[in-house]
Amino acid sequence: MRFRLVAGLAALSLSVAATPLMAQEARPFTYQDLVELNRVSDPKVSPDGDSVSYSVRATDLENNRGVTTLWLANLTGDAEPRRLAVSDEGASTGRWGPDGSLYFLSNRSGSTQVWKTDVEGATATQVTDLPLDVQTFRIAPSGDRLAVSLSVYPDCEALACTVERMAAAEDEASTGQVYDKLFVRHWDTWMDGTQNHVFTLPLGAEGAVGEPVWVSQGFDGDVPSKPFGGEEDYAFSPDGDWVVFSGRTAGTTEPWSTNFDLWRAPAEGGELTNLTEANEAWDAGPVFSPDGRTLAYRAMARPGFEADRWQITLMDVDSGQTRQIAANWDRSPDSLSWSEDGRTLYATAQDIGKTKLFAIDVTSGQVTPITGEGHVFGVETTPSGFVFGMDSMGAPADLYVKTYRGREMPRRITDHNADTLPNLAMGEYEQFSFPGWNGETVHGYVVKPANFVEGEEYPVAFLIHGGPQGSFGDAWSYRWNPQTYAGAGYAVVMIDFHGSTGYGQDFTDSITQHWGDRPLEDLQKGWEYAQQQYDFLDGDNACALGASYGGYMVSWIAGKWPNEFKCLVNHDGVFDTRFMAFSTEELWFTEWENGGTPWERGTTYERFNPINEVANWRAPMMVVSGGRDYRVPTDQSIAAFTAAQRQGIESKFLYFPDENHWVLKPANSLHWHEEVEEWLARWLRPEASAAN
Repeated sequence: MRFRLVAGLAALSLSVAATPLMAQEARPFTYQDLVELNRVSDPKVSPDGDSVSYSVRATDLENNRGVTTLWLANLTGDAEPRRLAVSDEGASTGRWGPDGSLYFLSNRSGSTQVWKTDVEGATATQVTDLPLDVQTFRIAPSGDRLAVSLSVYPDCEALACTVERMAAAEDEASTGQVYDKLFVRHWDTWMDGTQNHVFTLPLGAEGAVGEPVWVSQGFDGDVPSKPFGGEEDYAFSPDGDWVVFSGRTAGTTEPWSTNFDLWRAPAEGGELTNLTEANEAWDAGPVFSPDGRTLAYRAMARPGFEADRWQITLMDVDSGQTRQIAANWDRSPDSLSWSEDGRTLYATAQDIGKTKLFAIDVTSGQVTPITGEGHVFGVETTPSGFVFGMDSMGAPADLYVKTYRGREMPRRITDHNADTLPNLAMGEYEQFSFPGWNGETVHGYVVKPANFVEGEEYPVAFLIHGGPQGSFGDAWSYRWNPQTYAGAGYAVVMIDFHGSTGYGQDFTDSITQHWGDRPLEDLQKGWEYAQQQYDFLDGDNACALGASYGGYMVSWIAGKWPNEFKCLVNHDGVFDTRFMAFSTEELWFTEWENGGTPWERGTTYERFNPINEVANWRAPMMVVSGGRDYRVPTDQSIAAFTAAQRQGIESKFLYFPDENHWVLKPANSLHWHEEVEEWLARWLRPEASAAN
């Protein structure tokens, strides 16, 4: 259920600085600004280390969509970043070949295929011409082979068979679907019998040649995994002879299993070998060392637990022997990459509300932090250091560079919102801590309203994160962004309650089978502490808002802490934990979190079930749901709305038939923010609401 500038690094400091003059002149940041921001992502350094390609996503409000373009920034001179002309006809996912060609995905031919350009980016050459859309791709380090992932019927021997069956399915008069095993639906899609699989093609000077070879054939499962898997799920060996992929068998246990294994396949097709059969938990993210002798990957230890700590494992390719490194490092790396000499692994990981870059010595396991504030992602190495994306709670992402040994702050090399952000006022923010459940230290964040005036009190948006193994943290978000509330004149308080990530695995584990007690105690103590510490918080004028587990907690608060908040916002929240276990898709989640299946004794489905506390509800509640949300199905939200309506409690139901667990379409996002802010204003600022 898990959900995830201004010059120099000033905007990524602990609080967003603004002079009194700026505070008077700047317009407060709004949700309209949020939707229209340029989104920087996916940095990739060229083989010569001179350039970095990256993607910029802009919002096309007229057509209600995002538009992605490819850009190039110079790393060795002062030239300004430039948009590549090949983006005019659509381009995304730029990947460098060893010869310096930039490969990318585009649907300019009528289907999504691999294309390439040179460093000038003026013209494009088609590389693949397959009868199916290419989902993801990789270029072999040797440069002579291309891997692509396609959606196919697994019992078809040729791509033409899949094409014919897809066409026949579209022409079928009956819309009935028959299932004899789970999944029947996953995330936001009903299962149609297809699977994702990896194919390879020889790569010549003019493009891919010959028929694609089905390298994952015989594996019964999705590669990349659905719904969020990508190219990180498979990797070429440095010589291009092998492909290693991560996948979970789709047999009858798939909906309650987290047993992803690493499989090795010849790049020219052949017998598959399970490299991690001994581990019945999750193995993911294979990356080969530069010499090809060692395979690094992330491994969990406990089957059925999606939020277990990722441990770093090294496998000797020849012998298959494995060893863990940094075993005592109580953090969970999100990604791994090798140094050029193979002596160091670089990892990003959450750490006390930040997401930092770390260096890990392969021999000793010593872990050294390289960055501090903010949220780091997409790390790439260069001959002199690193390129990475970085954002914070005070600013969206741009690209930065940092030397290997230098102590200087990262230097920003892009500024894709320079025309708007300097004219907008953000809320200053800081992290705080307090004794929570069991007297243990719990952290939180407070955000001042934009254009804050000393001595005034402000109504409060009390945000509760989802997951529940998640964290708001010092990061930018395009869904639950505290700066939109700060821009609307609210102070914001957020608590990383027990169960949150980035504070050690024991802290994360502590929420399991304790959804309703330990986190609630943290929220209550954190709210009390924040009111004592920050005199600008109007504690009698606050609204609690949350999504997914945060929505569950809103329903739980409604019954267990009913008189604290003037209003509530419940987005895609679990309302009936027992029925959730029968209607959700990834059963491993509910079974782990509640200690078993809902028909077993000794579980916590009923102990912490919000439905049992409905008679205590008092506060007005807004409920939001997406019609394609199969993680927390829509009936959960309708039931919560019904519970409020039947008791005569002021309530509102906002429904998006075309959205999933998240609200992603630009027009829908604008509508969501508008409705939520109107709801807050109605209860926290009735005079302003009436005036509008």
